[in-house]
Amino acid sequence: MRDDWRGRLRREVARFRLGWRGALLWSLRITVAATASYVAATLIFPGTQPLLAPLTAMLVVQVTPVSLLASGLDRVVAVVTGVALATGFAIVVPLEWWSLGVLIFVSITIGQALRLRANLIEVAISAMLVLGVGALGAEAAAGQRIAETLVGAAVGIAANLLFPPRIPTRDAGREIEGLADAVSDLLTRSAEGLERLEGELDPVARAAGGWLGEARRITHHDVPRVGAVLIRAEQSRRLNVRAVGTPDLAPGLRHGLEALEHTALSVRSMYRTLADVTEGRPDWLADEGAEDVLLCLAQTFRDLAAAVDAFGELVRLEAAPLGQVRSADFGALREAMEGLPEARARLEELGTVVTDPALQELQASALATVRRVERELDLGQRVRRQLQLRRPVPHRPVPLRPHPPVARPRDYPEAGPEAETVRMPRLPEDP
Repeated sequence: MRDDWRGRLRREVARFRLGWRGALLWSLRITVAATASYVAATLIFPGTQPLLAPLTAMLVVQVTPVSLLASGLDRVVAVVTGVALATGFAIVVPLEWWSLGVLIFVSITIGQALRLRANLIEVAISAMLVLGVGALGAEAAAGQRIAETLVGAAVGIAANLLFPPRIPTRDAGREIEGLADAVSDLLTRSAEGLERLEGELDPVARAAGGWLGEARRITHHDVPRVGAVLIRAEQSRRLNVRAVGTPDLAPGLRHGLEALEHTALSVRSMYRTLADVTEGRPDWLADEGAEDVLLCLAQTFRDLAAAVDAFGELVRLEAAPLGQVRSADFGALREAMEGLPEARARLEELGTVVTDPALQELQASALATVRRVERELDLGQRVRRQLQLRRPVPHRPVPLRPHPPVARPRDYPEAGPEAETVRMPRLPEDP
């Protein structure tokens, strides 16, 4: 557990060192947009504190360009709906506990009917703020709140158009590499645990249960989290001027994430088999070939860890700038590729000598995992694809005047549709 927390801490520190500049620019961008919207609103409403304008600008400017207009429109619709409800309530009933409850209930219900998503709660907030000024000031407060919302939304949209957000492709690549590191670290610790706990049944069973729990955490929590980062990177390219003239790396990252997800599921299934085999069988280690299976399984874990780690690094390289790619990186990846065929051959040979049904089940599960991971990762094809992406494409000059098509000479006249079939002469056979 301590090693797991240390690994997470190292990954977070590395992520902060790589992304602090982008985080600082992101904070500065939101701050400038909010401040500009506040200044614009104070010019329109002098002597007031239009805090709704910077709030709307902050909410609008942090969305992706593809959802920019939709978010701004939802925000305006939510405020207008809440203001209209509050104005009607202020004319009919005073502000009491029961009228406040009815107003909140009606606001939330209408917001759900309008499908306002993240701006749903803004309907009730706008209604409560306008209702608090009473019936006399409700109309003036309603108009000012709508105007502040429009100013904030306009400034937020203008900020996104003038200063478009960066495309977080590198962030998605680093997150995918972090997912690969998590799977690789789990496999490495499992190999070390099997070698350290060899000959002890109960510790192996308890350790297998812990490894299974960590594998479940990776598939249930880490994979969806990385998927959300990748979705944001995919959406950031749409309607973004920064994406013009840049290659779309999202399909390759998506394929890498899906391959790692299937790999994590296969590894979790293998841990499930190991936990089932070692639990509740006190005489398991006395079977012939049990220790050999454990040692072979430990080496298999190491080979899988090396392959997964190499795959994650290669996915990160696809999203990295050209200057960060070195030939030594591909050499290390090719070395990691050789481990999976060796592990598969080792497990196939072990299956010919193991006779115990439980050991055969464990050997078959490990062999199936290696084959599945070998198909999913396919490091060789990934390396070739990466080299093709990095290779400059030669541009041939287009001729000013296209050449006329050259007709091939015909030795025989063209046969018509009514011509008879002519048997071709037989070629002489070689002596």
